[in-house]
Amino acid sequence: MTFVDRVINPRATPAWGALQTLSTSVAQQSIHDLGRVDRDFLRLESAGWHLDASRQRVTHEVFDHLLALADQTGVLAHRDAMRAGAHINTTEDRAALHMALRAEPSPDWYDGTMKISDLVQTELHRMSVIGERIRDGRWVGATGKRISHVINIGIGGSDLGPAMVYQALTAFRDPGITCVFVSNVDPVDIHDALRTCDPATTLIIVSSKTFTTRESIGNAHVARDWLTRALGADAVRTHFLAVSTNIAAAEAFGIPRESVVGFWEWVGGRYSVDSAIGLSLMIALGTENFRSFLRGFRDMDEHFLSAPAARNLPITMALCGIWNRDFLNIETVAVLPYSQRLARFPAYLQQLTMESNGKSVRRDGSPVDYPTSPIYWGEPGTNGQHSFYQLLHQGSSTVACDIIVVAEAETSEPQMQSILVANALAQASVLSMGRSRDDIHDGPPDLVPHRVIAGNTPVTMLMTRALTPHSLGALISLYEHMVFVQGAVWGINSFDQWGVEYGKVVAQGIESDIDARIWDDSELDEPTRQSLRLYLELRRKD
Repeated sequence: MTFVDRVINPRATPAWGALQTLSTSVAQQSIHDLGRVDRDFLRLESAGWHLDASRQRVTHEVFDHLLALADQTGVLAHRDAMRAGAHINTTEDRAALHMALRAEPSPDWYDGTMKISDLVQTELHRMSVIGERIRDGRWVGATGKRISHVINIGIGGSDLGPAMVYQALTAFRDPGITCVFVSNVDPVDIHDALRTCDPATTLIIVSSKTFTTRESIGNAHVARDWLTRALGADAVRTHFLAVSTNIAAAEAFGIPRESVVGFWEWVGGRYSVDSAIGLSLMIALGTENFRSFLRGFRDMDEHFLSAPAARNLPITMALCGIWNRDFLNIETVAVLPYSQRLARFPAYLQQLTMESNGKSVRRDGSPVDYPTSPIYWGEPGTNGQHSFYQLLHQGSSTVACDIIVVAEAETSEPQMQSILVANALAQASVLSMGRSRDDIHDGPPDLVPHRVIAGNTPVTMLMTRALTPHSLGALISLYEHMVFVQGAVWGINSFDQWGVEYGKVVAQGIESDIDARIWDDSELDEPTRQSLRLYLELRRKD
């Protein structure tokens, strides 16, 4: 039995038992009281990011046992197995080598069958050449006009990452290129995108690993029909690119082989924004900025691979999260970026965290008997303060919070940036420290209970100087590795997503019923049959 086949039940470790015992006493302590002792062991820095976990309900003793839990569940050995190319994605018999996508060229990146560094560099160079040709006007469409708009068609990891990064790095984009992202199979998504574009100046990227994803290929067909109606069938060759492992299917669609940029089975969708899936970003940002983006990933990767566990940002974040989820029974995490540019970052993290660790069986197929991934959600500050922060402060459920702060203003309004950051720091303080009856010295006495804030909400503060390609890459890498560490402790496979697959199969059967206008399908449950019947009655006949 290899290491990755061996699964350790974390509940059976000595550290887990010690943490359970500690959770009773620590749960009765306040963050305010914990803050009276040294908390520097929960303040770390790497790759331009400052992590302050001192507002977590974690004592020195708790942290020591969390580190022991990581050791007893083999986190570092599992990390090293991932780096070495072991097939840690055991259910699909694949490596998980997303770190190779941003690594310096090296012959020791190996997926178990072949050395992969040269493959990565080849595709990265092809992406760079395509991007340069589009930006400098050498790549022209069927009418000879240069490209001004790029439509990225994808879904899940083929959309969430590129769309999030494109918005986050607005200040670094080429002003002559506008990218539009289409993901939903709802036809209004693709039609709304097409209405903003001119076929003669639009390039369409179909991002689908298998080139069979129903949503993406459906949208690609609509886009192709729109293009060919305006410019003719031959225009597909100069107005379409594909990012896929299925070259034959892309060619059958009409995209020539030289216009297909590849990636590999060991790149999971939610870990792929720094692969060819980021082709739209290479076009919009340029080679230098895209490579800086990769360097940010790489700097955090190297920290994760080399820093001692007690001073390792991803490990510290992961262990605090495990303490909250498994021992303090906190079920959700709110991601609160005080940066409008990071508005889509919570949605990106939803897939990264919940698709990776939303599992109820361990790698060996045995059921877990402890909580795994919390629910991730969020909105940018200060908008969220006028929406759901009331629940964070005075609701009946505790929600752990990640507050993300960018120090420098991107624009010329530093005073507004100061107001923004002041709100972030204030919220971190009030969430964690609260407001007692003794702190309220004004107003009617009967309102005092309504103004008390319990506090004691665990808060992690992440701060960087500026939002740049480098700092964004490092931030994504930080969360990737946090997710990995938690999955390793829980003994689950963070790189498969079988729960998603069955729904697709059932949907295809229902689609066939809709096409045949049949609702009484014996393979469907009764409520679904009735919903299908109602849909067919309400839908206009085609």
